[in-house]
Amino acid sequence: AHYHQTPQKIPQAVKRAIEDIRRENDEEILVAYGDCGTGGKLDKVLAQAGVKRLPGAHCYAFFAGSEKFAQLHEAEIGTFYLTDFLVTHFKTFVWRALGLDTKPELLEMYFGNYKKLVYLAQTESEALVKLARRHAQTLGLEYEYHFTAYGEMGDVLSHRMNVAVPVLNHA
Repeated sequence: AHYHQTPQKIPQAVKRAIEDIRRENDEEILVAYGDCGTGGKLDKVLAQAGVKRLPGAHCYAFFAGSEKFAQLHEAEIGTFYLTDFLVTHFKTFVWRALGLDTKPELLEMYFGNYKKLVYLAQTESEALVKLARRHAQTLGLEYEYHFTAYGEMGDVLSHRMNVAVPVLNHA
């Protein structure tokens, strides 16, 4: 997750991971990582390695589904998205990563053009819903909730592994 702050490092990190995996086995590798700001460089690394990845620009499209994510994006371009992971680790991967813990005056600069926060929930958890609402309030954004489970990512993984990907309930 820390590579999202430095997307230029993603292609090399994934390349190293592929090399490490191939030293251990020759099974098919499927990368569950979006382009995430690499500008197509990740796909070049994957093509050279003969490895496929889940389709989509980022995990939000994986979880919501490409069509649903496109609808959400079209409905309000000024949307900040959170997944279960980002709701849980908001302080680390949003607040501190953007320096808002030491310079809260940057909040307006970072989020002034955003209108709402959309929580794309993979699990059913009242605690995470409450936390996501609090994060929206902290950022001064409208709150919207969509339960996605694991979306297209779950579908692809279930099909490839021939198993059901469970929906978790964290009450």
